[in-house]
Amino acid sequence: MDPTHIARVCHEANRAIQIITGDPAVSPSWDDAPRWQRDSAIKGVESALTGARPALMHELWCEEKRAAGWTYGEVKDAEAKTHPCLVPYHELPEEQRVKDRLFVSIVRTLA
Repeated sequence: MDPTHIARVCHEANRAIQIITGDPAVSPSWDDAPRWQRDSAIKGVESALTGARPALMHELWCEEKRAAGWTYGEVKDAEAKTHPCLVPYHELPEEQRVKDRLFVSIVRTLA
């Protein structure tokens, strides 16, 4: 399966977890997601395919976000470019680390 299709599955799994846990900023479906969000998921898949573990993938994601002008904020806001997960991996809430581990598991299963 190619990285784009795997990224779609990962994105929708992440979205399902957001819905189940009552996340106030649920991502749009893959088809409605902005290009930057789909590109980020594809990059994550490519990193996982090289063997990156969740902690490294999170750090790469943080670097990508910061390079695009995002900063830490208590609330995820795409317009303000703030995100509560822009912290070191060990400071993430457990439910966020679970999503990262699930992402890697999906990639390895579908690759």
